[in-house]
Amino acid sequence: MFRRNLLIITVLLAAVMELIDATIVNVALSHMSGNLGATIEDTSWVVTSYSIANVIIIPITSFLTAKLGRRNYYIGSIVIFTICSVMCGLSNDIWTLVFFRFIQGLGGGALLSVSQAVIFEQFPKEKQAVAGAIFGIGVFTGPTIGPTLGGYIVDHFSWPWIFFVNIPVGIIAIISCIILLTEPLQKPIVKKIDWTGIVLLAIGIGTLQTVLERGETEDWFATGYIVWFTIISIISLSMFIYWELNIENPVVDLSVLKSKTLSIAAILTFITGVGLYSSIFITPIIAQRLLGFTPLQTGEIMLPGAVLAVLALILSGRLMQKGLSPVFIVAAGYILFIYFNWHMAHMSLDASAEYIAFSLIFRSVGMAFLAVPLTTLAVSSLEPKDIPQGAALNNMMRQLGGSFGISVINTYYVRRTWAHRNDLVSNLTYTDQSVMERINNFVKYFVAKGFAYNDAYSKAIALLEAQVVKQTSMLSYLDAFYALGACFALTMPLLLFVRMKKKSPNAQKVVISDH
Repeated sequence: MFRRNLLIITVLLAAVMELIDATIVNVALSHMSGNLGATIEDTSWVVTSYSIANVIIIPITSFLTAKLGRRNYYIGSIVIFTICSVMCGLSNDIWTLVFFRFIQGLGGGALLSVSQAVIFEQFPKEKQAVAGAIFGIGVFTGPTIGPTLGGYIVDHFSWPWIFFVNIPVGIIAIISCIILLTEPLQKPIVKKIDWTGIVLLAIGIGTLQTVLERGETEDWFATGYIVWFTIISIISLSMFIYWELNIENPVVDLSVLKSKTLSIAAILTFITGVGLYSSIFITPIIAQRLLGFTPLQTGEIMLPGAVLAVLALILSGRLMQKGLSPVFIVAAGYILFIYFNWHMAHMSLDASAEYIAFSLIFRSVGMAFLAVPLTTLAVSSLEPKDIPQGAALNNMMRQLGGSFGISVINTYYVRRTWAHRNDLVSNLTYTDQSVMERINNFVKYFVAKGFAYNDAYSKAIALLEAQVVKQTSMLSYLDAFYALGACFALTMPLLLFVRMKKKSPNAQKVVISDH
């Protein structure tokens, strides 16, 4: 019993470490950007590259587990994750950091799925719900303490320490797994690995992500490599779809998408990923860059919602156990997230920490309501043999939505910034009495501070420009929240086309184990 409990704590610790690292970075992006001399668009690759790596590795985890052995693969993944944490903290430029974050994401991809499987093995069938609760609470512990821990570290130390904190946890997990972790009683059948599919998927996603991320900065198709990457992405993803549908053992069995319910759930999960990662990406930027919050304060405003999310997760599980259709729980989650975006879209530069914290409660609880029920929807119409592939595909869509969402939001933000700037600047004329009064007040202020009139006037114009930049940034981010809310509102009616299939013991078991 002691060894079992210690193993559960170990693998749960590894999973929480991976999840903390996925969210801890968000509150440090502004510091990374300034310290490494990079734009916020370039710095967003620190988050995006990790997500891309996860998207690539998640669907092939079962192949690697079977090929390398679960024990070797899991311990090796922790080793890779820990070493890359060191290298991320030691990085002196943004692209070195992005590279090691990508490799770290490849290592982290195994920590959630394998940890999940190990925990469920420790409980008999009649107590699988207990295993689900343990893993579910652990999954939400990471995002709960991630931003707060990141804020504390950045405020009291420096941003590299958000990666260095993984070192002792990683070492403990490696030693414990070497002693405690064994191979599963029922080993998966080793199949031929679909390397062609893996390569096509990696190239297709990687080039598409680069186009989305760099397109706005590089003036889109006016730049040669953007054109070529677009062509490569279209060809690679088209070949990937054709290849996966026509081979015997595909790395991603796309044939399961013949299920209308799975297809709808995959779309909803993709949009959920867009909202989940995009909202947690832009909220710290607004809090720190526009509202002047410290990283610790930014983490603290996320804490109440994250704590309530744990309770919402437990509630959603109990409601489904009592027979409530996951369609209704997903609908509730969508409504809460739409309200979150609407509420955030109405804030101003005077917004308080309490206002944002209150808004984030709706985001966190909404996302908690979407976690397990969406997976239940995804596999509800599948045959037992197709459930693992359907669940894996659904997980991949969430990660894919997250990486795409951050890129699209960045592009949308830049476009809306120019639009709002043109609107604001067009109204700042020397014939406008209110504008001249503001400039004169600024000039008087600087003259009173001892500046010559010409210098005071220059500083007044610069101060007015800074206010324009701040206002355009805020307006653009508010537009981003409107856009995210619109995405959820437009896709929510798809729930009307879902037809639930009667539960089977096998289906329920897989659904619970696949968060």
